[in-house]
Amino acid sequence: MAKKPQPDLPSGVSNMTEILKSRFGFEALRPVQEQVVSRVLEGGDALVVMPTGSGKSLCYQLPALVHAERQSPPGVTLVFSPLIALMEDQVAALKRREIRAEYVNSTLNKAQRTRRYQQLASGSYELIYATPERMGVPEFREALARVPGGVNLLAVDEAHCISKWGHDLRPAYAQVGQFRSQLGSPTTIALTATATRSVREDIRRVLGLDEQDMPLFSLPIARENLALRAETVWDDRDKIERICDVASRLGGTGIVYMALIKDLDRLADQLRRAMPERQVVTYHGKLPPRDKKHIYEQFIHSTPDDGLLLVATNAFGMGVDKPDIRFIVHAQIPGSVEAYFQEVGRAGRDGRPAECLLLYAQDDLAIQQEFVEWQNPGPEVMQRVARAIETNHGPGMHADFDVDEIRLDVFGKGHAKVGARVEYCLIALEKLGVIEPTGIEDRFRFVRALRDTEVDADELEQKRQRDLKHLLEMVNLTRADDIAAFVDAYFEL
Repeated sequence: MAKKPQPDLPSGVSNMTEILKSRFGFEALRPVQEQVVSRVLEGGDALVVMPTGSGKSLCYQLPALVHAERQSPPGVTLVFSPLIALMEDQVAALKRREIRAEYVNSTLNKAQRTRRYQQLASGSYELIYATPERMGVPEFREALARVPGGVNLLAVDEAHCISKWGHDLRPAYAQVGQFRSQLGSPTTIALTATATRSVREDIRRVLGLDEQDMPLFSLPIARENLALRAETVWDDRDKIERICDVASRLGGTGIVYMALIKDLDRLADQLRRAMPERQVVTYHGKLPPRDKKHIYEQFIHSTPDDGLLLVATNAFGMGVDKPDIRFIVHAQIPGSVEAYFQEVGRAGRDGRPAECLLLYAQDDLAIQQEFVEWQNPGPEVMQRVARAIETNHGPGMHADFDVDEIRLDVFGKGHAKVGARVEYCLIALEKLGVIEPTGIEDRFRFVRALRDTEVDADELEQKRQRDLKHLLEMVNLTRADDIAAFVDAYFEL
């Protein structure tokens, strides 16, 4: 579908510099920001790869306000954001600037969602935030269709989620190109902190654009204020000594990343004994939602004097907007260079020096190798899971289910460790349209039977090999003389 024509922009109503100053409080844009904003305002698409803290959000927020003030009717900017906490924080920040922004997500009750759909349809918002999954809700699509002026700009945040080579698999992100067509192909800006050449190509492919349609705007991935180091360690005692050294030298707030929850709890206890002067708190994906929210808010609102040290899995991080994180330690090796750099990019966002230390223990490599196996279930496991869903939750059966129910159906009791493998089967089956979300968190329903031809053993093995290659590159990073140079070369920007 051809791109929707942009409404005329009457001259003399407002200008970009005035809006930048009055609504955001900035005197001028940075050079790359200015290039992106100018292209978007001219109706051109853009792929933006810039490190955390470099002002990516302004690249679509400023054009959103310029359109809202210059166009008649004003239209709305739709922002696809992957995390509820991330969109809520961004909307709260915009509201503090008296910008008419809102979000629609599963935390709202039906009456709240209905009211926001009505306000959206009436043109009350300059920006509306939602996950791509929200496009599956008819009421949301209908509200967008009724907006005076329509959707004038589509912003895809954390755009690496689009790519099958990306490090955050979200089936709905693979449909973003279809959603864009449904919206009339508005001007589109895709933004991420990290994307290799293959990921960038896949983002454009899914959006139905090529390099000429959607040029790259980028900055070096490694920021000058981040000191990146990797050191070999042998055991927990070695790790504790290195973490204590960094924490005592730098002070302030820090994060220690771990891969396994059981190891995280053990290390956190050891750190509490080694550093009684510090607050050591933990965060991981198995915590109750209320605890997650409490710890997140405690972290965000902590001051350097609090000496807060957060020990977390990679469940903590995306969308964390805290400028004064002084150090980040990876006490277990991440699974990819992309994941590593997403996490270290959270340090030193205030521009002051920050330190990022990667502790490499040979034994920890086996953890990530096991993750690769979990994340790449073979065709036999995929088919077993699909048959169990059809048999136990198909037509005429108990309709909805979650990961644990399917794990019991397929493997029985005493196989808790295979839960991750079943989870990735469900992600793949959702992507194929065999199952679909119910709207209740982490629950699915049967849609149709899996066809034998849909499970491509060669393709599954190719993905497994890619994941192992990503892990090998991570090991190579630990041996690099200059990690910043290694990372910039890896992303080929």
